[in-house]
Amino acid sequence: MLSRIAARVVPLFGRLTVTADAGARIEPGSILVANHTSTADPALVLAALRRGPAVEPVVLATAGLWRIPVLGRALTREGHVPVHRNSARAAAALDAAAVALASGRHVMLYAEGRIPPRRDAAENPPEMFRTGLARLARATGAQVVPIGQAGARRITSGSRAKQIAGLLTAPVRRPDLHVHIGSPLRLPDDVAAATLLAHGAVTEAWRTAAGALGEPAALGDAA
Repeated sequence: MLSRIAARVVPLFGRLTVTADAGARIEPGSILVANHTSTADPALVLAALRRGPAVEPVVLATAGLWRIPVLGRALTREGHVPVHRNSARAAAALDAAAVALASGRHVMLYAEGRIPPRRDAAENPPEMFRTGLARLARATGAQVVPIGQAGARRITSGSRAKQIAGLLTAPVRRPDLHVHIGSPLRLPDDVAAATLLAHGAVTEAWRTAAGALGEPAALGDAA
C-alpha cells in the first residue's frame, strides 16, 4: 500500500527522476539504506523503488506512526516494522527485520535515526550512522543497497509551519526530485568498519542525486 500510494502521490508534488549505478541489481532479501533529510523523502524513495527495480520493501519507521488510526493497522498488516527509539524495545525492530529478510523481502531503513535540524531547504549530507544497520547485516548476511535522494527538502523542511506551507505549494511549484540507487555491497563483520563503509556508500549515492539537481551540497557545502 505505501509503495503504491507513494508512486501515485509523489508525481503530484514534484518531478521525480531515478538513476542507478551500472549493473546495480537488488537481490531478494536485501537491506536498503537511504539518507534521511525530510519527512517527504520516504515517499520519494518508495516511489523510485517501485518505478525502477519494482521493489516494495518492508520499512522500519518510527513507532509513532502506529498510533495513527487506520494507518497503524495498515502498517501492521503489510509487515512494516515499528522502531521504538531510545527504549528497551528498540532491538526488537532488528529481530523483526531479520525475519522479513529471511523470507526474501527487502527491508528499508534510515541509519541516521533522525532528520537534520537545519532550517533552510538546501541539501544536507548524511549524518553519522547508528550501528543497527551493521548489526542487522552481520546477523543476516544480507547485502546492503545504498540509496541517495535529493530534493525532498524542497517539499518539506524547516519549522512545522514551513513544512505545511511546502506541502501546500509543492503541487504548484513541482520541484525537481532525484533518487539514485547505488551498487550493492557486503559489509564486513566489524561493526565500526561496516558502519563507516555503509555511510560512505550512501553519501556517494546522495552526492550523485544532489548533483543531478545541481545542488551545491553535492560538493559538500552543506551546513
